[in-house]
Order: sequence, then C-alpha cells, then structure tokens
Amino acid sequence: MAVAFSIPGAVILTLAGGFLFGAVAGTLLAVAGATAGAVLVFLFARAIFGKGALDRFGERGRRLAEGIRRNAWSYLLVLRLVPLFPFFLVNLVPAFVGVRLPVYAVTTCLGILPATAVFALSGAGLGSVLDSGGPLELRSILTPQVLGALCGLAALSLAAIPLKNRFQRAE
Repeated sequence: MAVAFSIPGAVILTLAGGFLFGAVAGTLLAVAGATAGAVLVFLFARAIFGKGALDRFGERGRRLAEGIRRNAWSYLLVLRLVPLFPFFLVNLVPAFVGVRLPVYAVTTCLGILPATAVFALSGAGLGSVLDSGGPLELRSILTPQVLGALCGLAALSLAAIPLKNRFQRAE
C-alpha cells in the first residue's frame, strides 16, 4: 500500500521483506505489492484525469503522448528497469497518455523485478549476518550474498548511462 499512497520507503520495505522472508519470497511479495499499488495509482489517475490528459498540454504534449503510446512496452520497461524518474511519476504518466492497463501492469511487474530482487537479496544477506550472532563489523556484513546484491545494484545503475544517452538521441 506504500506505493498506492506514494509513500516513500519502498526500498526499506523491500529490504525488510528480504530480511523477514528470504530473498525469493521477499522479492515475490514486494513485486506483487508494488505492482498492485502501481496499478491502483494508474487506475485512480486515469479515472480522475482521463486517458488523454497529456494531450491537453498542446502539440508537444500530444507528440510525447503519442510516442509513449506507440512504444509503450519499450518506454515503460526502461523507465522501470532504470530509475531515471521517481516511481510515482512513472505510475502517473502512462495513465495520462492512455497506455492500456495490461501493458502497464506487465511492464511494471517485469521492470521492477531486477531491482527488487537486488534489495530483497540485500535484506536476506543482512538477516543471515544477524543470525550468525557474531559481532557486527564490516567484514561480517560484506558476505557474498550482500556483495552480490551490491554488484547487481551497481550494474543496474550503470545500465542507466547508455539508456539515458539513447533516449536523449531519440528526442
């Protein structure tokens, strides 16, 4: 519900999910919750503002809306995979341009999966460190599981660079 109400802290909740339920269950629960919340925001925004809300911003808004509608799968997957824009904004814009609900729901689910898995894996790794009962020091925190999750997060962040360049050239 944090996503549905656009409450910040989804990363903390995903880390907690990994910590409490393990990497796989934490990932699945977080993806299901975030996708359901995003769909609720999408439906609410579409009901209030209508499918063509961005078209009301003149010719530039119409061109942007048409480009997003025409390439909805690509745009939405990239916007979900690479956190270039705030999550709540990526929940609203597709509703404003008339993206179909199934396309929105599937791209949201698939697009948030990698980063969610990384954060849940980090939470699970921290859980295993605390379960060991030893002293909490840097050496004990940087387990292979936590290091793997951090490398995954770094890879996702680096993926933003060529994708951002590609979209800037396309404009």
